[in-house]
Amino acid sequence: MQKLAINGGPRAIDGTLPSFRNASGRTLGGEEVAELIEVMESGSLSFLVGPKTGEFERAFAERYGVKTAVAVANGTAALHTAVLYLNPEPGDEIILSPVTDMGTAIPIMAQLAIPVFADIDPITQNIDAASIEKNITPRTKAIIVTHVYGHPADMDAIMAIAARHDLFVIEDCAQAHLAYYKGRLCGTIGNVGCFSFQQSKHMTTGDGGMVITNEEARFGRVLRQCSDKAWPRERGGRDHLFLAPNYHMTELQAAVGLAQLRKLDQFVAARIAAADRLTDLLAGTDVQPILPMPGTVGVYFFYCFRLDPAKLSQPIIEVVKALVAEGIDGFIGYPGQIPLYKYPVIRDHKTFGTSGWPFTLEGVRRDDFNSELCPVAEAACRETVCMWWTDRFEEKHLQQMAEAILKVLDAYRLAEHFDGEVTTRA
Repeated sequence: MQKLAINGGPRAIDGTLPSFRNASGRTLGGEEVAELIEVMESGSLSFLVGPKTGEFERAFAERYGVKTAVAVANGTAALHTAVLYLNPEPGDEIILSPVTDMGTAIPIMAQLAIPVFADIDPITQNIDAASIEKNITPRTKAIIVTHVYGHPADMDAIMAIAARHDLFVIEDCAQAHLAYYKGRLCGTIGNVGCFSFQQSKHMTTGDGGMVITNEEARFGRVLRQCSDKAWPRERGGRDHLFLAPNYHMTELQAAVGLAQLRKLDQFVAARIAAADRLTDLLAGTDVQPILPMPGTVGVYFFYCFRLDPAKLSQPIIEVVKALVAEGIDGFIGYPGQIPLYKYPVIRDHKTFGTSGWPFTLEGVRRDDFNSELCPVAEAACRETVCMWWTDRFEEKHLQQMAEAILKVLDAYRLAEHFDGEVTTRA
């Protein structure tokens, strides 16, 4: 058995893997530079005076086949814009998954609504439709569906529940650019789709986001106002119709976005091909990849897999430390080793000064966030290994990743789970 790198042995991965953090794992070049130069030479860096943001919105809407796309500053802003359009009353409830970024929950709390956590499906780790229905009350107004890891959630079941209970559906597609559910693009199935262009996403503008909808024209106009100080600019003059933030995207972000959007299909195809190849290399092992549902196309924001703690001689956190030492760019659990509701902002009501709003408002739902509120999600956070993914992986990288994973699992597998002769661990 090979000596693990964490114990002083040679690393399985030679050098550094391509990373979303820099040019090794991001495809940025002449097209982006040309778009940026055009903006800089124009001197028009704001969407109010330049054309790029409008061009980006129209191109994105065309690619997704929707009527309206509104560019915003980031993915959290996209979700806040959608929640603000819904206009919940203080204490109203919005259901979401505990396996998502805090940016999914922040907009709910910002509007003084209560985040209600439904558990996840144990296979896909997406929000579970049955758990959604169990959590619906007379105060439920919406469901936010995060297509986690880039794999589509069970939208047929979720949309049926929404129809029965007259609920608004927001698709959080931050990790799911060009993911398909039964032939339909994620983001076009619910009432609104929200996207992120943060550095790690399938396409990037550094930071940035987009809100899309296929509903009637008035909806699109009001949606735009929700990210623009509720200013109906199309009327001329100045007016502010309700409380709303300023989430404008700059012309510089939009310029990069235009160039990136033209390459998005290429980026996504490369991510899928690399993930499929690694899955093949790990076939027949103890690795349990988190795969897209049948009838869907997942786009692999992360490459994630589960391990069975009962088959390991060490806790999974130690396995992940060993993987990182071998050169794997990964971590345990998403959004971490605990689900979203156990972070202090939610668990301890660290909101709006010392008020604790919306959790302390009179008559609102009070879940015990210190409990194992969503047991499937709790287990997933403890047992799921997530690896950062890019469109720049080559065959050699995938071979070395597989070698690193199998090397570590061989070292940390319990003796009774060896198929052949037991060897001394490094």
